Amino acid sequence: MRRYLPRLIPVGIALIVVLFQLLSSEKITNEAGRNVHVALSKEQEAALGLQSYRQVLSQSRVIDSGPQYELVKGVATRLAAVVGDAGKNFDWRVSVVESREVNAFCLPGGKIVVYTGILPVAQGEAGLATVMGHEMAHATLRHGSERLLKQKATQTVLTGVQFSLGDMSYEQQRAVMGALGAGAQYGLLLPFSREHESEADKVGLFYMARAGFDPRESIAFWERMSRAASGGKPMEFMSTHPSDQTRIAQLKALLPQAMELYHPRVER
Repeated sequence: MRRYLPRLIPVGIALIVVLFQLLSSEKITNEAGRNVHVALSKEQEAALGLQSYRQVLSQSRVIDSGPQYELVKGVATRLAAVVGDAGKNFDWRVSVVESREVNAFCLPGGKIVVYTGILPVAQGEAGLATVMGHEMAHATLRHGSERLLKQKATQTVLTGVQFSLGDMSYEQQRAVMGALGAGAQYGLLLPFSREHESEADKVGLFYMARAGFDPRESIAFWERMSRAASGGKPMEFMSTHPSDQTRIAQLKALLPQAMELYHPRVER
């Protein structure tokens, strides 16, 4: 036992650092009802989100008028009006970028970017509200800050383990660290990411329902996204996202709750 004690010391120190990181971090209850720890304050998140937003726009062809812009802006305005307390004070902004990329995202602090390539898949307001509600939920749930804390903790532990292997050859160290890195990736970080995706699906579905978009359209949207995806997808345990089948099944299970929140918008 004594011969292995020196190897345990760096790991023990790493675990103490991780405990300190956890205890010194902010603890919140997010809109999905889960208690989480986050690495950054809301102000820090907003500053980083704004910086990234400006960088994306500086490198993109931005559309600031016309039917596509009005469609996206209208959906964003309705969704932003129904978010929970976590997003009430966000400085919501939305930009449309001309690109074939089938994508949209929302940065911390409420900075939304929608690529024109996703509009044909959305096929109108409800489909667009599905993806935008999902992305806005990532921001209000503070998933980026939570993920950052998890990544820091994982890296701290792996660094401690690496120091404990100092008497091994380079090849042995590489083999052990490779195995531990894969274990952390597939056993911790990827499932953590998939949990975030499922949470964003749930909260985004409730956002779109409260904003007057038919939540049943979310199923049709994700079915279209599945068909639009090019090439093979990795198995679910190797992916940051749930499989299309898992995602659709989860949304179908949530539909009764969402329908209780849904009141069709009456156009004047």
